[in-house]
Amino acid sequence: MKQNSSNLLGFSLDKSQSTFIYTDEQLIARFQSGDEQAFTELVKRYRDRLTNFVYQFLGDLEQAEDVVQDTMFKLYEKKHYYREIAKFSTWIYTIARNLANTELRKRKRRKTTLLSQMTRDERDYEIPAIQSDVGQAIQSEYVEKRIQAAIKELPEHFKTVIILRDIQELSYDDISNIVGVPLGTVKSRINRARLQLQADLNDLR
Repeated sequence: MKQNSSNLLGFSLDKSQSTFIYTDEQLIARFQSGDEQAFTELVKRYRDRLTNFVYQFLGDLEQAEDVVQDTMFKLYEKKHYYREIAKFSTWIYTIARNLANTELRKRKRRKTTLLSQMTRDERDYEIPAIQSDVGQAIQSEYVEKRIQAAIKELPEHFKTVIILRDIQELSYDDISNIVGVPLGTVKSRINRARLQLQADLNDLR
C-alpha cells in the first residue's frame, strides 16, 4: 500500500486546508535551511501572542504591533543565532521583551518633557461614575483598565513574570529561561506580585 507522501514530509493535507504539524523548533530549523514558508508559519503562530504580551508592558496597541514587527524582523535577520539548546518560544519572547524594554527606556527619556506639556487635569485619571443604567460592559472595561494600571505600576521584575504567567500562561520553566533567574525565584516573584495586585485592587473585590 502506497503511503501518502505528505505524511512522510511531516504535515497533513486536507482538501480544504493545509495544516502544519511541525514543532516550533522544527520550523526554525527548516527556516534556517532556507524554507521561507516556515518563517511565515512562525509569524502566524506568534504574532498575536507577542502583541498581547508587549501590549501589557506598553499599553499602546500600535506601539506593541511595531515592537512585534521588529521582533519578526530580528527573527528573519538573526535566524542563525537560534540554537536548539532552548525552546524557540523562550528565544522569541526574550527578543520581544528586550525590544519592549528598549521602548520603555525611550519613554522614560521623553517623560519629563511630555509631562511638562500636560495640565494637571490631563495627568489625573478620574474614576467614572458607574450608574445603574450604564451597563455591565462599561463597568467591565473600567475594571480591566484598573487591573492593567495596577500591573503597569508593579516593579519591573514582578511585572514581567506576572504577565508571562497569568496573561501569557507560560510554564514556570519557560519563564525562568526567559527572565534568566532560578525557578524558585520565579515562583516567589509571581506570588509576591499577586499579593501586591490583590492589595492594590482590594476595592474591586
